Formats: sequence, C-alpha cells, structure tokens
Amino acid sequence: MSNNNVRRFRQEQGYTLKKFADKAGVSFSYLCHLEKGSRKNPSRDVMKKIASALNKSIAETFFSEE
Repeated sequence: MSNNNVRRFRQEQGYTLKKFADKAGVSFSYLCHLEKGSRKNPSRDVMKKIASALNKSIAETFFSEE
C-alpha cells in the first residue's frame, strides 16, 4: 500500500507531519514511514483515524490513484 494519498492530502491542508500525526492520533514515525511507503498495510483503525483527520474516506485516502 505504498501508493496512498496521505502525504498529498496532508500537504494540501497545510499540516506539518508532526501536527498531523498529533491530530490523527498516530505516531510521527509511523506516519512518516507510511507516507514514504516503507510501512505497508496499516490496520483499519489507523486508516480510519488518518482518513477522518483528513476529512476524506478510507477509499480515497488509501486506495485511490489520483
């Protein structure tokens, strides 16, 4: 799942990695690895937290090829 839109959506909304990690309730390092693609297959709970913090659906955040 290295082709996710987390970084793009986060940057579009003006969040730094640190501020967004705090908002989403996910660790900074986990989010960093997820955005880089070195961390794959996050749990549904983590996907839900991140998508919710971005005001996006899980599908468009993690499975859309935009």
